[in-house]
Amino acid sequence: MKNKRKVEVIDYQSDWKKKFEDEAEILREILKDIIVDIHHIGSTAIPNIKAKPIIDILIEVKEIDKVDQFNDKLIQQGYIPLGENGIPNRRFFIKGDEINRTHHVHIFQTGNPEIARHIRFRDYLINHPDEAKAYSDLKDELAKKYPYNIEEYIKGKDHFIKEIDQKATKER
Repeated sequence: MKNKRKVEVIDYQSDWKKKFEDEAEILREILKDIIVDIHHIGSTAIPNIKAKPIIDILIEVKEIDKVDQFNDKLIQQGYIPLGENGIPNRRFFIKGDEINRTHHVHIFQTGNPEIARHIRFRDYLINHPDEAKAYSDLKDELAKKYPYNIEEYIKGKDHFIKEIDQKATKER
């Protein structure tokens, strides 16, 4: 099992926000003029819930096709470029390696509906602590059930995420 990444969720860490801010500064320095905005997304952006200790960063850019020209600079900062990685019109990077990741960076061009979806999801759970707790409990249960099967862990969250997406969309 040494080559498999363990699915592990941990209690909320108060330094996750600072880790996001520090990394966002590095990314701003690299991507400079193509950046429109940078957002802390995912469970590490939602206070008091359990999360995999990987900081998710969403970067909105003017032109997605210009991102690839920065791959070498991002590699120098420890990032691994993975292209679209299953989501059209996205650029995805991991920091660390396949087993020990510290950051995920999702880059989308302005206007991509994934930007608003991620932000709505985050904001909805911040504003609905009972549902955030239910999500936290679900993730904890799935991580214990599938400690070395990230696909099943993700599949197990899918229904809940879709429900929250619908509620968050109605609330806006």
